[in-house]
Amino acid sequence: MSVVLVVAPEALSAAAANIAGIGSSLGAANAAAATPTTTVLAAGTDEISTTIATLFCGYARDYQNLSTQLASFHQQFLQALTGSANSYTAAEAANTNPLQALEQQLLAAINAPTQTLLGRPLIGNGANGAPGQNGADGGLLWGTGGTGDATHPAGGNGGNAGLIGNGGAGGTGYSPATGTGAGGGAGGSGGRGGFFFGSGGAGGDGGASAGGTSPGGQSAGAGGNGGSGGATGLCGTGGAGGGKGGSSGATASLGGIGGSGGAGGDGGWMYGDGGAGGAGGKGGTGGQGLGIGGIGGDGGGGGDGGAGGNGGWVVGNGGGGDGGLSVGPHSGRGAGGGGGGGGSALLIGNGGNGGAGGTGLPEGTGGTGGTGGLLFGTPGMHG
Repeated sequence: MSVVLVVAPEALSAAAANIAGIGSSLGAANAAAATPTTTVLAAGTDEISTTIATLFCGYARDYQNLSTQLASFHQQFLQALTGSANSYTAAEAANTNPLQALEQQLLAAINAPTQTLLGRPLIGNGANGAPGQNGADGGLLWGTGGTGDATHPAGGNGGNAGLIGNGGAGGTGYSPATGTGAGGGAGGSGGRGGFFFGSGGAGGDGGASAGGTSPGGQSAGAGGNGGSGGATGLCGTGGAGGGKGGSSGATASLGGIGGSGGAGGDGGWMYGDGGAGGAGGKGGTGGQGLGIGGIGGDGGGGGDGGAGGNGGWVVGNGGGGDGGLSVGPHSGRGAGGGGGGGGSALLIGNGGNGGAGGTGLPEGTGGTGGTGGLLFGTPGMHG
């Protein structure tokens, strides 16, 4: 009968550490006991007391000599165990590298035909987007899409998945330099989830706008809109929408309008919840008035919240739409953003709640709640 011995280097290293700790504890105990046990005083001046004390001292010295020999053996055993653990670790590393190289070679051979014909691998995750680029699509059979790059001006889209895998997240929109009054870039859309199974990628946030700097009142630009969340295939959750806001204006200027939140992705055809809509961006603060009695600029309106994604055709809940954020407090006024509508369920599932309207002058309108499933489900609450 053959016997297979499995050695785990981590277990050997842990055992060596424990043995080292035991040796240290025994050494400390022996050192503490050496003086009291090897110099025992006689109970009296008679010959019997002296003989007994000498006998006990002799036993103690013999014990100390034996302890020294055992400590030497302990050190040798510890060195052998530590060396064995290091040898096994090195052997495993040497065996792992060829296997990894072989795996990469096989995967490259499998992916070569579809990569050449379709520009897309059969198996594997898509690469994240380079500067200014979208995320690459995942493998046709299996793989997650790459993340879109945070680009100028708009964020790159996330890569799509194939049959199984999640969509890549969209990139964040560009935020311009302060003082230019330029608007922010839109966020990238999330990639689509796998046809059979996988969630859609989240939409990227829109870039924040830049405030104006001129004393006469240059207005701030609008914030970039958030990217839409990716939808999915048969089964999976839709991606959440992105969102962002505008920044403040300068002296006597108007605040920037907040960007709208991205819509949430729809859930899977058979099963899956819709993604939540992105929050509307916060409007920029109006600038202060010039001199005594000067009139400050109005604050920017809050961005509308993104609509929630619809639930799956058979089973799934609708996503809730996030409400537009409130306007930043300062001189002047600005309207609150409207809340996003909640996504609807189809056959079985609850409708998503509508987002609350943002505060401001006037306040934003709340989003409409999504309808419940035809067979079973409750409608969503209105914002």
